[in-house]
Amino acid sequence: MMDKILVYLVGLLGGVAVGVQSPIAGKMGQSIGGTAGSFIVHLGGLIFSGLLLIFRGGENIRDWHKLPWYAFFAGAFGLILYLTINYTLPRLGSTMMIMLIIVGQLLMGMLVDHFGWFGVDVRPIDLPRIAGVLLLFAGGFLISR
Repeated sequence: MMDKILVYLVGLLGGVAVGVQSPIAGKMGQSIGGTAGSFIVHLGGLIFSGLLLIFRGGENIRDWHKLPWYAFFAGAFGLILYLTINYTLPRLGSTMMIMLIIVGQLLMGMLVDHFGWFGVDVRPIDLPRIAGVLLLFAGGFLISR
């Protein structure tokens, strides 16, 4: 039970990180441009990831060549996310932007689970999952009004 609570807390921490990073990144993109802002964000991520690898160790960076071909597109999707934030934040505000990103993540996550893409375990789409996404979308809409 405690393991599950820890996993949920780590997930919430990730959500808090997105909630903090998104408006900062959006404002940076407005100031210096979306692509330049994305470069700065990803450069910072590269530096901090490099420091973690150096000081924490224990990872298999030497096996990078064994990754599937599509793994190298993760950075491109990060750029798409960043540019999306830059475009939507000033037009919709932080709450609506984050809500749309979360709903998009859930919809894509349901497809990935349903079809088992990228090697994840298959979890078929069912009515409760669809209802949950619709309720989240409705809640986000009400919050952002």
